[in-house]
Amino acid sequence: MSDAGNVAKSLRDRLGGNAEDRLGRALSELFENPLLTGAIGRAFDAREKAAQAQEVAMGALNIPSAADIERLTRRLRAVSHRLEGIEDGVDRLDRALMPSGVEARLAAIESQLELLSDKLDRALRNESGASRAGARTAQTDKQVGAARAAKAGSSGRKPTARAAAKAPNAARKA
Repeated sequence: MSDAGNVAKSLRDRLGGNAEDRLGRALSELFENPLLTGAIGRAFDAREKAAQAQEVAMGALNIPSAADIERLTRRLRAVSHRLEGIEDGVDRLDRALMPSGVEARLAAIESQLELLSDKLDRALRNESGASRAGARTAQTDKQVGAARAAKAGSSGRKPTARAAAKAPNAARKA
């Protein structure tokens, strides 16, 4: 049996090498044959015409063709991509407008407003206090002037022009 196996193996090797060459030559001769290439071309044309006829028949029956389904699939993919972009934008807006984020911003703004309000109140108090103090100082100056005028009058000295001018004003206020 080993002799039969060796004979089969050597026969296979000889035919295998020759078979590839023979097959290659036979196929190249077939493809170069104008009769065969004409027949293949006519078969492809017939296939295309059959596909067109199928589309027309399916259109008449209101059934979508493979091309219609492919166009619809492409359009659905485009809409899906756009929708994903919109969803991403909404997610970004949600993150930006999260209640905790907005509340934290509002709390910071409120604290700054309180600080500004306190500073403004202090400034107004200081200003009104300064104007009151100025009014008190002017009133005190008038009272001192009136007292000096009265004192000058009682001491026998002649009152000065300034003291004489202040005395009637002090008498009116008293």
